Amino acid sequence: MLDRIKASLPSLAPAEQRVGRLVLADPRAFANLPVSELSDRAHVSKPTVVRFCRSMGYDGLSDFKLKLAGSVSEGVPFIHRSVDADDKTGDVMVKVIDNAVAAFLKYRNDASTFAIERATEALAASCRSGRRIDFYGAGNSGIVALDGQHKFFRLGVNTIAHNDGHMQVMSATLLGPGDCAVVISNSGRTRDLMDACDIARKNGATCIVITASGSPLASAGHIHLAADHPEGYDRYSPMVSRLLHLVIIDVLATAVALRIGGAKLQPLLREMKNNLRNKRYA
Repeated sequence: MLDRIKASLPSLAPAEQRVGRLVLADPRAFANLPVSELSDRAHVSKPTVVRFCRSMGYDGLSDFKLKLAGSVSEGVPFIHRSVDADDKTGDVMVKVIDNAVAAFLKYRNDASTFAIERATEALAASCRSGRRIDFYGAGNSGIVALDGQHKFFRLGVNTIAHNDGHMQVMSATLLGPGDCAVVISNSGRTRDLMDACDIARKNGATCIVITASGSPLASAGHIHLAADHPEGYDRYSPMVSRLLHLVIIDVLATAVALRIGGAKLQPLLREMKNNLRNKRYA
């Protein structure tokens, strides 16, 4: 959460930047002080404090302070344990798993339920109206895009995934109002994905971006689902970022399935399972 605030500071208004710097200076105090005290310390108005919280993707000050308190809690630390060249296999296993688990716990505390809610509503609306949902990603993010398409097509959704830049641009050109484009990127700086997002948005589709805060892509979509972590986007083989993106896709798919309703989905999923029986050995 603090990493996200730090990355987002340059894109905020000057008054909101002062609130952000106050959070970074002493997050524990910010989580416990009343809004009047916070506004005095940051030399801004009370509405500006609330506006900062909403700019960061939270429902308001109370929601922000609740997530902030959880983020700085000693009970859920983010421990980045790098693997050493002389580590034994057991050590590697423990470090990799601990790193992933810590990342999930950090995301649980940092995630904006407001942004997830908006994304769920947009995707569910596309499902109900029979509109399209496109998933775009490149490299490792392209694999996540395929997972998104796999999760959503089983819900009876008109969906497709593209990891080729030319196909993304052509597909985005065919989108329109009521459609959704889910754009996934670790760095948020891939030109092809930015181009596809811009085209989809220009054509009236709702653009949901899953990427790092403060990146160009984060501000290019209608709804930003932040996936912030200490793993640099220039790593050759991203691990934690890919896992976080997959978790976000799982959350969205589950939330959308609940919105669509079991009465419609259960018969469809039951028939699909029955049709797959012959594909397995008894």
